[in-house]
Amino acid sequence: MEKEWYVVNTYSGHESKVKEKLEMRAESMDMQDYIFRVIVPEEKVIEVTKTGVEKERIKKIFPGYILVEMVMSDEAWYVVRNTPGVTGFIGSSGKGAKPTPLQPYEVDKILKDMGMSRIEVDKDLQPGTKVRLVSGPLSGMIGKVDSIDTANSIVNLTVDLFGQETSVEATLTDIEVLK
Repeated sequence: MEKEWYVVNTYSGHESKVKEKLEMRAESMDMQDYIFRVIVPEEKVIEVTKTGVEKERIKKIFPGYILVEMVMSDEAWYVVRNTPGVTGFIGSSGKGAKPTPLQPYEVDKILKDMGMSRIEVDKDLQPGTKVRLVSGPLSGMIGKVDSIDTANSIVNLTVDLFGQETSVEATLTDIEVLK
C-alpha cells in the first residue's frame, strides 16, 4: 500500500488540538509507519485594524479540517477515526467505508499555498531517485534526479528525450517519486 493524503473532519476551532492528539496517538500506538504527517491548512494574512495598523495573523484555509498523510490500513483508519475531536473522513460514505484520498494536484495546490511540498526532500528525494514529471510540457516522462536546490524547491533531472539524455529543471510540485 502507498501513502496518500486524506481530509479529516474535526470540531471547528480544535484543528491544532486534534493534530497534536493524533500525532501523540500515532507515536504511542506505534503507527509511525502508517501515519506520517498531519497538517492544519493555514495561511498568513495581513489585516488592517480600525486605527490603520497592519497586523499579521494566521487564518485557517479550511476551518474544521486537517490533512493526514497516511497508508490506509484498518489499524491506521481506526487510530485516526477514534482520535478525540475527529468527526470523520471526507470522501467516505460512513458505516466503516474507507475514504477516497486527495488527488496529488489537490494536495500540491494546498501545500504550495502554505509554502510546503508533498515530497519530503530529506526522506523521499536524493540524487539518483527516479521521478515522473506530472505537469508541464514533459508531463508523463520519467527522469533521474541529478541535484536538489532545497532553498528554491527546484530539482534538476536527466530525462531521455528522443534517445538523448537531457537536463531538465522542475519544481517539487512538478514531480512525483516512483517507488
